[in-house]
Amino acid sequence: MSDSNKVVVYAALLGNLAIALVKFVAAYITNSSAMLSEAVHSVVDTLNEILLLHGMKKSQKPANAKHPFGYGRELYFWAFIVALMVFALGAIVSVYQGVLHILHPEEMKNPLVNYIVLGFAILCEGTSWFVALKAFKKTKGSLGYFEAFRRSKDPTTFTVLFEDSAALIGLFIALLGIFLAHQLDMPVLDGVASILIGVVLAVSAFLLARETKGLLLGETADPQLRHNVLQIAQDDVAVQSANGVLTEQIGAHQVIASLSLEFKDNLTSDDIELCVNRIEARIRQIHPEIVALFVKPQTQEVWLERMKGRLN
Repeated sequence: MSDSNKVVVYAALLGNLAIALVKFVAAYITNSSAMLSEAVHSVVDTLNEILLLHGMKKSQKPANAKHPFGYGRELYFWAFIVALMVFALGAIVSVYQGVLHILHPEEMKNPLVNYIVLGFAILCEGTSWFVALKAFKKTKGSLGYFEAFRRSKDPTTFTVLFEDSAALIGLFIALLGIFLAHQLDMPVLDGVASILIGVVLAVSAFLLARETKGLLLGETADPQLRHNVLQIAQDDVAVQSANGVLTEQIGAHQVIASLSLEFKDNLTSDDIELCVNRIEARIRQIHPEIVALFVKPQTQEVWLERMKGRLN
């Protein structure tokens, strides 16, 4: 678990906890539906950070007889639960609160309190968002943000970044809704803002769930890793042809690789064993995240025949 990821999650946790308490007080004082939705949103985000920290800790458990490749997918499981919570406890509750407020609008009290609290929340969420964005930039390289999100194998940073982005959008929606409801003397707009916050959370939850589902089911590793594995194998003096490699990401920093090689003729079993050991040692120098490397001797023709329809 990287220190930067822990910093991102802890920053979000502390910020959301403080914001949630202030929002609940403000919602009670002002009778604002949008503020109550924002308070629930912050509580959900706080619980999410706790679940992510739990998943990060669980994923670091060493491999054993029951789980020979480790517990890396624990993080993916808890990240998926986070996405479900954003939808179930965040989006649905916000929409429900908004509908109730539209059906039974109530006059807002002390709107100045809401403005102060929302300003404080925007400052805190903005700080957390900046920390998450900075950490995400380090990992994305030259990729675009959405492409980096789709390719990322570590859900901690992009989950917090998504949560904070949704939170900031929700705060500005709440601010606009409360302002219009007060200025136009139309409390129903406060409920509309709450529903819009729920929609933002639902979209965020859908994107997070789709990505973490893919990681749970098993995605191929980064293309650069696959290229490096094949190049190292091909460069070995005992290899006739590095046919291909199949990889699966089983954790944020854990990969299984299966390598198909055609060895040169007239090699003894000892020569082949030495070759495999050399290749494995060189690969792990560059990619220590490969927890298991399996090598299958076969001709390139057999490999291509077996892989028909699987490599497209």
